[in-house]
Amino acid sequence: SNQFLDLLQGQLNDDQFLDQLSQQIGGADKQQTKTAAEGAIDALMGAMARNAKNPQQAQNLAHALERDHDGSILEDAMGFLSGQRQPQNPKMVNGSGILKHLLGGEQSNVISMISQMAGMDQNKSGNLLATLAPLVMGALGKTKKQSGLGVGDLMSLLNGSAQQRRQQGGMSGQLISAFLDQDGDGDVTDDVTDLLAA
Repeated sequence: SNQFLDLLQGQLNDDQFLDQLSQQIGGADKQQTKTAAEGAIDALMGAMARNAKNPQQAQNLAHALERDHDGSILEDAMGFLSGQRQPQNPKMVNGSGILKHLLGGEQSNVISMISQMAGMDQNKSGNLLATLAPLVMGALGKTKKQSGLGVGDLMSLLNGSAQQRRQQGGMSGQLISAFLDQDGDGDVTDDVTDLLAA
């Protein structure tokens, strides 16, 4: 079993978490929130797996996890994400900073894709993506810490997780594929836009 994916799926299967998440992003429908959350997690995972193909970026990611994402966010995910609990390290919950680093200029494209997948407006999708980014990093950091993963292991874990999600097919598979099949300078939305228009 894949601890990283299990930690994330555990959050998405938690009814209370979804309720709070729906409220927090601006009162979205709960089913839409779940669909959008799965898309957001796939996009973040795809971006991380793609970035981790580059050993230097994998090294940077490993450092960021050690420094800022030890997994303690998962002890009270909604408390931290809603700001009711303050982390000792503010970088732990800096969703917009994480997105800037992982997605760069593709952020608005990814938000559009998630909106179309879930039938949700772009403001809510953007909020959701920024809210979930620290959680994805926390789940990865916790897995890294508990399993004592080095940089190579981390690269394998991300690639394996992305491939596992990709095989589930549907929109998740498409979203992951769009990232993994990129040659680095391609536009991730090219591959997905046709699919969404269908």
